[in-house]
Amino acid sequence: MGEHDQNSQSGTKSGSRVERTDVVLIGAGIMSATLGTLLRQVEPTWSISVFERLDAAAAESSDPWNNAGTGHSALCELNYTPQNKDGSVDISKALNVNEQFQVSRQWWSHALEAGVLADPKNFINPIPHVSFVHGEDNVKYLRARYDALSGNPLFPGMEYIDDETEFARRLPLMAKGRDFSDPIALNWSDGGTDVDFGALTKQLLNHLAVEGASVNFGHEVRDLSKNSDGTWTVKVYNGRTGVTRKIVTKFVFVGAGGGALHLLQKSGIAEAKGFGGFPVSGEWLRCTTPELVEQHSAKVYGKASVGAPPMSVPHLDTRVIGGKPGLLFGPYAGWSPKFLKQGKMTDLVNSVKPNNLFSMLGVGVTEMALTKYLVTELLQSETDRVETLREFMPSAQGKDFELVTAGQRVQVIRRKGRGGVLEFGTAVINAGDGTIAGLLGASPGASTAVPAMLDVLKRCFSDRYSSWEPTLKDMVPSLGTKLAENPRLFDEIWSHTTRVLQLDTTSATGRQVAHSGTV
Repeated sequence: MGEHDQNSQSGTKSGSRVERTDVVLIGAGIMSATLGTLLRQVEPTWSISVFERLDAAAAESSDPWNNAGTGHSALCELNYTPQNKDGSVDISKALNVNEQFQVSRQWWSHALEAGVLADPKNFINPIPHVSFVHGEDNVKYLRARYDALSGNPLFPGMEYIDDETEFARRLPLMAKGRDFSDPIALNWSDGGTDVDFGALTKQLLNHLAVEGASVNFGHEVRDLSKNSDGTWTVKVYNGRTGVTRKIVTKFVFVGAGGGALHLLQKSGIAEAKGFGGFPVSGEWLRCTTPELVEQHSAKVYGKASVGAPPMSVPHLDTRVIGGKPGLLFGPYAGWSPKFLKQGKMTDLVNSVKPNNLFSMLGVGVTEMALTKYLVTELLQSETDRVETLREFMPSAQGKDFELVTAGQRVQVIRRKGRGGVLEFGTAVINAGDGTIAGLLGASPGASTAVPAMLDVLKRCFSDRYSSWEPTLKDMVPSLGTKLAENPRLFDEIWSHTTRVLQLDTTSATGRQVAHSGTV
């Protein structure tokens, strides 16, 4: 891309005024906040404008109550370690997800040391990550998973537990009332985290604003079009004044969560053709009763139901939001044609285009198990939800939990052959000339914001990326290196990020509760 210029306004031939900025970021969530901060670090003179249609930052997918808050590093998520037909466990995806989270840890640590971020306790806390199964076959699987992961440098200190007494000592809330004649097993990792991505997003955006970026709330991007000179004109509706602004920019990032697909379609770029989206909503059971919260300090993940999407893996989690601990169980899947929690009922219909019609129809035929799962979930009563919770917490009482609506996720539908395939992950889409990029998909999502946005830099600024690498490697020492193949470097980075992020579990309350079973 060519040279960038500062914010300015210039008259067009029609006499209307056009604003100019170097970078437009659509959406005020964790992705835009991360990319904006990275760009500010490598190109401090570039002007940056953020446009968010809602009246607050991180009000959709990045809001702490709209996601699980898990620092996804494959320590406990069983969908990243599928079992092969021969009984062995495939850990390739787990290694990739873990490597990505190490990149996020490094960059957050650098941001703290550089004064970009403040107190780490505001957004990240140490919480054990635990895989939980019951039943003889599942116990055998979890042992095989432990054997496959425990010797890898990225999974230090992982424990395998199948003893009833030790289970009760570490997870007293899950042990009370449990029939241990049904075999149980745990994979236990003390190196897990709970992350408030909303608080993290707000810190990053506040820093961007202090550094001169223009952060605009109540501004909805309604259209964008490519100009003959390679720039983009972005039309932004100011919901407060009723005025539509025209912004000319050399680079656009669409970090609008579920709204990204519509905007990428409007851009007309060839790379977005054939993509569709399938919306899945979620609900949680939330508990803030102190005597229950104090008996559970872990994120405990189970196995997904047959046909369920990975984002619906059941888990009983400790959450720390605003310094206050609580418990979440879920998610319970729901369905809505909206692409955003605060979206429109026409979102799904409006996303169907001639170029993605066969992709979406193909998924409708091949994903009957998912359809059956969603119908079953939608028919659940309050009693049914509590019964599901009792698989984890046998003594659970409905009166101790409230049902809260989680965020809306749009799963990626990608063209494959003459049909389409549903993908449960995140996908970066960018134009060949690097002038526009966007992010589609869901989990592991926010946890991989830093590696995803570094990928955007590499794809979209190929002419500058090599000159940025020394700066980026100062921030992320493992950049371009697989830590799983460099255990010494991993140990150094793990020790450093643990100290800077204040994640030393030997002195953390969560560690003491988890290992003593007392309050």
